[in-house]
Amino acid sequence: MKYSKAESIFPEELLRIIQEYVQGELVYIPKPKEAHLKWGEKTHSKSKVSARNAEIKSLFRDGVSINELAERYFLSCESIKKIVYTKN
Repeated sequence: MKYSKAESIFPEELLRIIQEYVQGELVYIPKPKEAHLKWGEKTHSKSKVSARNAEIKSLFRDGVSINELAERYFLSCESIKKIVYTKN
């Protein structure tokens, strides 16, 4: 989040209206809900995790143990169980 001067962003009339409510304070103006990205959309993390999980499920179906998968992917055994036992 970057800091911007209100004088350089808002039209003079709008700035005067805002000053009726707040002066000399920092105000956070959020993005509209439709502009929010879901987790992983910007960095493609979600697709990478999905691909990793599909690989883990495949290896588990091929007989690789939960303990071995946990060591191989640096995850806990509980995390591996959640991945291999979900229906997706």
